[in-house]
Amino acid sequence: MKIAIGIIGLMLGLLVLLQSCTVGTASHMIGNEAGGDAGALGILAGLLLFVGGAFAFGLPIVSTVTFTLAGLIAFAGSAEFPDLQIWGFVSLGMAAMAFFAWRSGRKKVAAAGSPSNP
Repeated sequence: MKIAIGIIGLMLGLLVLLQSCTVGTASHMIGNEAGGDAGALGILAGLLLFVGGAFAFGLPIVSTVTFTLAGLIAFAGSAEFPDLQIWGFVSLGMAAMAFFAWRSGRKKVAAAGSPSNP
């Protein structure tokens, strides 16, 4: 599950980065300052999604925190850039999946270290 979360997080991070760069550049070209700010928040959310995907392979609890931060930042910019609301929900879903991957990994380690298992 950690591998799937990592790959999805990396790909979504790149997608959000690309989309937010486009929105930020287009908003700057037409002089829409609020749209440019929302694009900047989208870029930050995309970077956090990418970093969360990278941490999902080895440290899923760090990935959980990073995905949660990405979701909160995405919701902050969703007034001017409505697609960020979708990415916010996706980020929170990824955070939940990373949390369950971390928890199942801990259970496996605890079960392997218990004296009842040889």
